Amino acid sequence: MARQQERGRAPGTPGRFSRWIQRRANARMARKVRGGRGSFMGMDVLVLNTVGRLSGRRVETPLAWFADEGDARLVVASGGGSRHPDWHANLMARPEEASIELPGRGAVPVTPRRLEGAERERAWERVTAAQPRYAKYQATSDREYPVIRLSPR
Repeated sequence: MARQQERGRAPGTPGRFSRWIQRRANARMARKVRGGRGSFMGMDVLVLNTVGRLSGRRVETPLAWFADEGDARLVVASGGGSRHPDWHANLMARPEEASIELPGRGAVPVTPRRLEGAERERAWERVTAAQPRYAKYQATSDREYPVIRLSPR
């Protein structure tokens, strides 16, 4: 652990090799979504486009999504570790620059909103009914997974 901290890696964050693997897997999944194939492990997948809060660069992140009211989509900031994923921080820091790509379609600007209270609980029930694995992931985490509604602008 001390060795990781010496290299500037915060506790609860992935290492260099894990980040490399994740970038390659994300790029491959983004290509599949753009090619019209938007499914992974039985879940629908979209590409979330954000702008890095620190770098200012465009970031593409494939994410599982769940239908919500109207044309809105729900995404869950899950993943391992003790902190929310980078895409969540980027999305919340620069919400006006967010867009999504659904399988075989171009980018659509969206407005993200983090759900709270009873609204979050209703959405969480829909998510975990569709994919019980999220409840298992949440049970092993010391943080509450944020649920984000992405509504077309």
